[in-house]
Amino acid sequence: MKIAIVGTGYVGLPSGVGLASFGYDVVCVDKDETKVQMLQNGKLTLYEDGLGELFEKVTKDGKLKFTTSMKEGVQDADVVILAVGTPPHPETKEADMRYVYAAAEELAQYITGYTVIADKSTVPVGTGDMVESIIKKVNSQADFDVVSLPEFLREGYALYDFFNPDRVVVGANTKRAEDVLRKLYEPLANKTQMLFVKRKSAETIKYASNAFLAMKIHYINEMANFCEKAGADIDEVAKGMGLDKRIGNRFLNAGPGYGGSCFPKDTMAMALMAQKFGVDMTLIKRTIEGNKARKKDMAERILAMVNDIKDAKIGVLGLAFKDGTDDVRESPALEIVSHLLDKNANIVAFDYKATENARKVLGSKIEYAATPDKVFENTDVVAVLTEWSDFKKLDVADLGQKMCHKRLIDLRNLFDGDKLKQVGFIYKKIGI
Repeated sequence: MKIAIVGTGYVGLPSGVGLASFGYDVVCVDKDETKVQMLQNGKLTLYEDGLGELFEKVTKDGKLKFTTSMKEGVQDADVVILAVGTPPHPETKEADMRYVYAAAEELAQYITGYTVIADKSTVPVGTGDMVESIIKKVNSQADFDVVSLPEFLREGYALYDFFNPDRVVVGANTKRAEDVLRKLYEPLANKTQMLFVKRKSAETIKYASNAFLAMKIHYINEMANFCEKAGADIDEVAKGMGLDKRIGNRFLNAGPGYGGSCFPKDTMAMALMAQKFGVDMTLIKRTIEGNKARKKDMAERILAMVNDIKDAKIGVLGLAFKDGTDDVRESPALEIVSHLLDKNANIVAFDYKATENARKVLGSKIEYAATPDKVFENTDVVAVLTEWSDFKKLDVADLGQKMCHKRLIDLRNLFDGDKLKQVGFIYKKIGI
């Protein structure tokens, strides 16, 4: 099979590498000439664990290629996967569909033979109908079907999730398109369940899933607030909850709130779609409001740790929105840092992968440490904002000797507070 993927971001590139590893001929199309040139030269344009080695193999084998030409990419393709961005519209906050619709209009000119257009971007319900209409208008003779193929790749674990999916959801309105998608995912047939549903149902599943997970995160954060007042330990409470199979233990880690390219955008889009259809989704709306407020509350907690120190210096561990990625879009860490900067805070920060992306947002407003231990030098408090597992390996007790004041606020609950208190730290965590 020949596969074309339009877009080389956090969905398109890992998907392209994964499909190429199955032996398919994959061409990734992107308008960004600089990005395409880097990829053609063998340089990855984003960080994903394990992606580099497989990327090198499939490009060397000639199974994965890159181009800025839509014609070169989609001509003779059996499947064209749309993986372009759908960011919030700057004014309405609804999903901005201009890139999806523009891609559909352009590719319509070049598809040959029967082609399945698979929308992998997270799109509002009814987008498949619009894409279908656009293609018919541009090329009335085209032989094609449009399907919804929602992605469920977690940033930082995208390659693992590609090869070990919980499920593959396909919204296909024809048996012909369904058969093509069965063939496409045949290499994973023994690993996962394929769910075939109506196209609009598939478009809804992605939003419904992300909104539910966002609510689960916000719930455990509210429960953490309760534990702090009632004298319970949120880690113990979450463990007890997670043992219930109806609840499960995932997304029960209390912290500074959710972020990234999906949850903030998708909860807002879901709420706006519901409003459009006259449905009042109070849980989602409250989750959005509460998650936004939580970032400011976390910043105030950090400031409270140094309110007795003039011109305090704050060390920050983590800038990415989560571990395993270099993505800082809607990062709780960056939002918290921004709140601190509004209070004229002096900040030095370290992240294993996201420093350069953070620098594009914050510029020279903060100091960027080359190593995590530099965050402790001459600082008054250190705040843990991203849950990188390597932070757990730091000898914080020893690094505390470099601090002006031994104070640590752990917004990811990574460290053993009792041990740190024994060596003179003032230690604060979430939910206790």
